Amino acid sequence: MIETRSPNFDDRPEGIPVDMLVLHYTGMPSAKAALERLCDPAAKVSAHYMIDEDGTVHALVAEDKRAWHAGVACWRGETDVNGRSVGIELVNPGHEFGYRPFPEAQMAALVELAGDILSRHPMPPGNVVGHADVAPARKQDPGELFDWQGLAAAGIGLWPEASVKTKEAPGDAANLLARYGYDISDPAAAVIAFQRHFRPGRIDGAADAETVSLLQALLG
Repeated sequence: MIETRSPNFDDRPEGIPVDMLVLHYTGMPSAKAALERLCDPAAKVSAHYMIDEDGTVHALVAEDKRAWHAGVACWRGETDVNGRSVGIELVNPGHEFGYRPFPEAQMAALVELAGDILSRHPMPPGNVVGHADVAPARKQDPGELFDWQGLAAAGIGLWPEASVKTKEAPGDAANLLARYGYDISDPAAAVIAFQRHFRPGRIDGAADAETVSLLQALLG
């Protein structure tokens, strides 16, 4: 791990537990450009860690500090996502600069780092989320090429196993999304964010039977 400290942080709110892990992609042409931005005081953005595609981990902000990674966000009714989360940036050019799969070395480093973070900050597996999950109207990352299923198989986060036998009509999808944790002020954006995470093979914004079935599986 490389200590590359960012000046962009403040104190966490007192008495608020760290109970979320938020994953991002850098969305910039290179790792160098991303690191420079995360450490630029004028950018006013940061994360606790950045993982390069070769698996190199940069420690940017101490976990007991509030990094500025989520922006305007909401999860399970909590709007100060930065105040209660650890943020990890994964080097990837993102949808704007040539989105590509996340390499094995990068994912292996993420599994190790996330496991360490969870040992220090126990949290519900449903609180391991992407930036798109907590800001569905604004963000797409880490996107449909991120291996959420493999991460869940390593004990980090959730992955649903579901048939298409639903208990509720597709019209109830917004209610199910809200129950799981999504901000549904823009229902279509919430559906797309959910599909990017849990149904990457078809991201169409349609709250169909398969989408509802996956939500039901996650909600138990």
